[in-house]
Amino acid sequence: MTVAYDGTDYAGWQKQKYDTVKTVEGTLEKACRQLFRQNDIEVIGASRTDAGVHAVGQRAVIEVETTIPTEKIPFAIRSFLPEDIVVVKAEEVEAQFHPRYDCVKKTYCYTFYNDNFVNPIFRKNSVFVHEKLDILAMNEAAQHFIGKHDFKCFCAAGSSVQSTVRTIFDCVVQKQGNFVTILITGDGFLYNMVRIIAGTLLEVGKGKKKVEDIAGIIESKDRTKAGMTAPAKGLTLLEIFY
Repeated sequence: MTVAYDGTDYAGWQKQKYDTVKTVEGTLEKACRQLFRQNDIEVIGASRTDAGVHAVGQRAVIEVETTIPTEKIPFAIRSFLPEDIVVVKAEEVEAQFHPRYDCVKKTYCYTFYNDNFVNPIFRKNSVFVHEKLDILAMNEAAQHFIGKHDFKCFCAAGSSVQSTVRTIFDCVVQKQGNFVTILITGDGFLYNMVRIIAGTLLEVGKGKKKVEDIAGIIESKDRTKAGMTAPAKGLTLLEIFY
């Protein structure tokens, strides 16, 4: 299933031990069990997005026997889901397919709303910045992230990964109207990696860091050298590729 959601009111994607914690995965799993009338259905997601992070292209798998045609599942499950979670597509996959381990790359978008005043309409899916930003410098700095690097300094504390080496295929900063977006595609991302990259590029845009600082920051592997962790609400998972 391809799943879109507004993560504002959820404690992230991943289902928690206690049902009192509202998660996207837990809510989707409950809806699947209601639709198919099977209490043993488990939802397996591709990306464990954090609390407040959004998605338009999350992927999730369930194993189910049903007479409902696969392409009709998004319509059938709609009435069992809240309005901030939508299954936009359903496809059959091989039994051995795993949405997380078979992924070859992911694309995220981080959005800043850059104006003199905050726009309340966009307050839930973008981060307000009132300072004038140097977009050319931000985009030039973004190019330093492309390639295979050790991104240890762009990983938040609490991660248990064995390797902090990742490959970034593309990283672009664009401005359209009042929106400044960072589009980044990689083979995988560390805990809060995209949000720390966004925070670092924001400092470049404000003139607090220079373009030529980025290479040294990456090489330092020192979290204190990178920028802040930008707020979760500006981050959206756009696409997962297989």
